[in-house]
Amino acid sequence: MSTTQNSTDATATDQDAGKVPFKFEATVIPVADVDAAKAFYANLGWREDADFAFDNGFRVVQFTPPGSPASVQFGAGITSAEPGSASGLYLIVSDIEAARNELLSHGVEVSEVFHPAAPGAQFQADGSADRVGGRAEDGASYSSFATFSDPDGNGWLLQEITSRLPGRIDSAETSFSSVDDLRLALVRAATAHGEHEKRNGGEFDVNWPAWYAEYMVAEQAGTQLPE
Repeated sequence: MSTTQNSTDATATDQDAGKVPFKFEATVIPVADVDAAKAFYANLGWREDADFAFDNGFRVVQFTPPGSPASVQFGAGITSAEPGSASGLYLIVSDIEAARNELLSHGVEVSEVFHPAAPGAQFQADGSADRVGGRAEDGASYSSFATFSDPDGNGWLLQEITSRLPGRIDSAETSFSSVDDLRLALVRAATAHGEHEKRNGGEFDVNWPAWYAEYMVAEQAGTQLPE
């Protein structure tokens, strides 16, 4: 094959890149006691999608967190990784205090809400000096965290995201995973709209529904917010 052919093939491949959907829908975590892990995730209120056991000892269990497009799998004969060795498993929430309280209500031990004083502190052990207690200053999106673990020690990381960086989601799609997520988005839009009305002499904006809609779509897509 000639150099010209290689270059042409590479260009064609680059042009086609990203056109075929590859949906990341499940990740595997290693557990020692499948039934104990199943009881833990069921207690969280996560949806049980599967529990298939086979004669050769293989077993796969799948749970999906509320509002999540991705699921978690565990079982017997499903991975050779050491039980409890998974870490940094992200759970994205729009209100970290509410999410933490939800977990506490299910008897889960959750760290206090914190924000990193140094890059990567969210991956350090609880009690690290680089973890500063409380939500990030001004409620900065992507910057407030809390952690918890399952019975095997697999580590989960709550991250509060209220406004996405540009390009992080499909700007043609706007969706909310729960009533609470929608409510919080409306609250943020209402607060921003109040400032908008102040800048315009304090007059009532009869087109507020259109402004709310534009704000909520832009916030989720990470594009320029209306003023």
